[in-house]
Amino acid sequence: MIEERVKELGFDFPEVARPLAAYAPAVFANNFVFTAGQIPTVKGDLIYSGKIGNDLNEKEGKKASEICILNCLAAVKREIGNLDRIERIVKVTVFVNSAPGFTNQPEVANGASELLEKIFGEKGKHARSAIGVSELPKNAAVEIEMICRVS
Repeated sequence: MIEERVKELGFDFPEVARPLAAYAPAVFANNFVFTAGQIPTVKGDLIYSGKIGNDLNEKEGKKASEICILNCLAAVKREIGNLDRIERIVKVTVFVNSAPGFTNQPEVANGASELLEKIFGEKGKHARSAIGVSELPKNAAVEIEMICRVS
C-alpha cells in the first residue's frame, strides 16, 4: 500500500536509478537497508542541478529532495520486494549543493523528511543530517542516502 500512498500524494513511483559508478543502489543487511546516495533524476534525467542559494531557490531544493527520497525508496524496493516491509525510516542524510553563504540546508532537507512522514506516518520520522557541500556528482542540487529497518 506504500506505493499507492505515494501515488495518492501526486508522485509517480520511479524505477531504480542507474548507479553513476561502481556501487549498488542499496544493500540489505541484518534487517536494515542502506541506500547509496540518490540524486534528483527522473528516468535518467537530472531534474535539479546547480547550487541552492544561487542557481536554485529553497523551494526548488525541497522538490529536489522529494525526488531523491523517492529514488531511495525505489532502491529499497529492489532489495526487499515490497515497501510495506519497512518498519521504520531510521536515518536520512541530505547533502545540499550550497552556494557560498547558504546556510538553510535543513529547510531543503525538509522536502524529503516531510514526504517520508506523509507516506509512512510515525514510521517515517527519522534522525537526519543536512550538510552543505561545495559540489555533488553531475552538479546535482541534492543527494540523499537513507537507512531503514525492515521486517
